[in-house]
This record gives sequence, C-alpha cells and structure tokens, in this order.
Amino acid sequence: MFSSEETTETSSSSSSPPPSACHFFGKREDIVKAGRVTKLVNGCREVLVLHHQGQLHAMDMRCYHAGGALQYGDIEVFNGSLCIVCPWHKYKITLAEGEGLYQAVVDPTAKPLMTHWRSKGVKQRIHKVTEINGDVYVTLNNSSEAIESDAYQTERYRTVSLQAQPKPKPRN
Repeated sequence: MFSSEETTETSSSSSSPPPSACHFFGKREDIVKAGRVTKLVNGCREVLVLHHQGQLHAMDMRCYHAGGALQYGDIEVFNGSLCIVCPWHKYKITLAEGEGLYQAVVDPTAKPLMTHWRSKGVKQRIHKVTEINGDVYVTLNNSSEAIESDAYQTERYRTVSLQAQPKPKPRN
C-alpha cells in the first residue's frame, strides 16, 4: 500500500525520463481541464486519474463493491477524509488510501440514532501519481496483497460491463 504522501502529485524540474514502470497519462494541463482521465494500463487494469483541489490522485476505475464507474462519482469530505462517492450505490472511498467508509450506529436502541464514521479497511487499489515537467505518469500499485477492487480488473468483467451499456440510438 502506498502512503498518502506517495499518492499525491510529485513535481520534478529535471528532464530525466520517468522510471520504466510509469505509464504516461497525459499533460497536467489537459488532466486539470478534463478533471478526470481513464486509461487501460498494460491491457488489463482500468485506472482513473483525477484532479481535485490542486492534487492528482489515481485509483482503480471500478468501485470495489459492484464495479461502478468511479469517474462519474462526486468528491466529498467524510470524517475529515476526501472521498469519491460511487455513483451506483453511494459507497465512499478515500482518495488517499482507498479505504471504504461507512456510518456505524452507536446504540441501535437509543433514539435518536447516533452514528459515526468507520473504516472497512482498504478496499480500492490506489496508484502512485508522478509529474515530470508537466507530464503525468502513474505507477501501478503491484502489491501482492489482494484488494477488493482487483475483482473488476478482468477481461471478463470489462466485456460483460460493455455489453450491459445501453446502445446509442441511431440518428435519423
């Protein structure tokens, strides 16, 4: 797992080439303008790079819960953590660590119900973003530890999810 410092952007003024494990995602100015960019990396992992409040973040594009497309999720703060909210089922995922957050009930017999935010642990694979001379690169988090979002990084899922998409209507 990468620390939160490693997931935020890293600027470099040198003209040295990026490490070979880095994958070019685009020019910083283009990513800032678009807000979010997705790419299939190594032919097997869909990655989302997003720009929010001056920072670049990278994670698996599909939500760990049911494969929702996170590039359409809102960015909100929960329990002091910047999170992306899955547009399908409203799951909250921290941008820094990939933790799933939920509201736990303190005492279910008490009225009114009192809740507090809890972590489910790391559920979404977070990747390292590096910026070199305005070029943005992503280094995949290749930790051998299984993370739930890995389940949606298969050709089978991409094929099924593409078939489930509504077909565009022909223009008359």
